[in-house]
Amino acid sequence: MALWGALRAAGSRLRMGNNPSTSMGLSNAATVNKIQETISDNCVVIFSKTTCTYCKMAKKLFQDMNVNYTAVELDMYENGSQFQDILHQMTGGRTVPRVFINGAFIGGATDTQRLHQQGKLLPLVHQCQMRRAKNSDLPCGLP
Repeated sequence: MALWGALRAAGSRLRMGNNPSTSMGLSNAATVNKIQETISDNCVVIFSKTTCTYCKMAKKLFQDMNVNYTAVELDMYENGSQFQDILHQMTGGRTVPRVFINGAFIGGATDTQRLHQQGKLLPLVHQCQMRRAKNSDLPCGLP
């Protein structure tokens, strides 16, 4: 999947320099892994900041649709700027929110709102939920 390649590339690019945000806390590889894990384990992930108006707008949109989401509040993490650097490398933007559905980056708040207005947002969420429900029916240990 292109997302995982972008995450691996982001991690390797960031490891090459003297990045002060990596001197404390998680290594870039660990941060990339944490981002990967969060995105793959949840249908909807919003990388956000608690004081951001656009982030609040994106979260409210999902709340109003009764869709569960995982919010990663970057301003609440010691390594939030490191997360934001890696998200910039993989999505091309450093602003928040960074919204992912079904493992794919869909954009920021206005992009998410636009998809909703076009009737495309909820089908993306349902596609993920259906895939997860189907996979949960598999016996343990079988592909």
